[in-house]
Amino acid sequence: MPLTLHVDGDRWRTHLRDTLDAFGPGLVPVAKGNGYGFGLASLARRCDWLGVDTVAVGTYAEAPQLLSRFDGDVLVMEPWRPFLSTVSYDARVVHTVSRVDDLRALGARPGTRVVVEALTSMARHGMDRHELAAAAAAVRTGRLQLQGLALHLPLLGEREPEAERWAAVLAASQLDTSSVWVSHLSAAQVRRLTAERPELTLRPRVGTDLWLGDRGALRVTATVLDRHPVSRGQRVGYRQRAITRAGHVLVVSGGTSQGIGLEAPSGAAGVRRRATALAKGGLDAAGHALSPFRVGGRQRWFVEPPHMQVSLLFVPGAEPAPAVGAEIDVDVRFTTTTFDRVVLS
Repeated sequence: MPLTLHVDGDRWRTHLRDTLDAFGPGLVPVAKGNGYGFGLASLARRCDWLGVDTVAVGTYAEAPQLLSRFDGDVLVMEPWRPFLSTVSYDARVVHTVSRVDDLRALGARPGTRVVVEALTSMARHGMDRHELAAAAAAVRTGRLQLQGLALHLPLLGEREPEAERWAAVLAASQLDTSSVWVSHLSAAQVRRLTAERPELTLRPRVGTDLWLGDRGALRVTATVLDRHPVSRGQRVGYRQRAITRAGHVLVVSGGTSQGIGLEAPSGAAGVRRRATALAKGGLDAAGHALSPFRVGGRQRWFVEPPHMQVSLLFVPGAEPAPAVGAEIDVDVRFTTTTFDRVVLS
């Protein structure tokens, strides 16, 4: 019952190479979570093919999969904490440290490789500029190997000016490094900052733009597993909801276990988006929800919430319904979807 990610291999590989060329040799691919739909093991092999020297992972739990399949260094973006039980102290692991106390605690392991994370406008993890002197002292006292300053910038806002401010802070700090590991700057922004600060070595961490930057190379399909004609008023599904008009119920591959029907809260910005979100919320409350599945070029309604491994869709009236075994297109969020198959041409 495959939910399948089809990859146009030549086009995708060309995009990967183009992205590497655009960002330059300092590019650090990010491989985390579900591997952007491809899986962490697949991305690890692809990073070797790209010839990069470092890969960034999200958590310590993900690091072993990269360490066993990738020959270079692995930067863990999850901040090191003394209570974490999954920490790997492999010599190829670079640890992100976001608190001065944690740098001091790591002094028990001289030689540990670390990046010091700055507290950007993200306000998630990091040290403010006033803490960097204490951080520098902790690095020296603990004989840690400082690999750079890490900046995790927001997706929106004045990212480039913020990166420039932190570059100036680093220059004035006592941190003995010229490397800046930065997330969410574009290739053009990285080039401009490099030109303005030639003394710095920028290490752009890139995930979505690298793996998913050319959506035209990617297509997701679900398989039609069953097709049933239904009449108006007929009750179907777990919840026995009545069908409002005659048509067909399609049973298709893909359910909650693969991430279908699950979505992260959206930050609706602007009047139109808020109105759309409000309307969608009203439909959801009434038991009506559009599915990500497309039949005949149109997004189709769920009959009821997705099951664990399949979904029930409604195709109304006399519209042609695809036969059992046919594949239909699906619009998914790649970072929350687990595919049954990845087919790379």
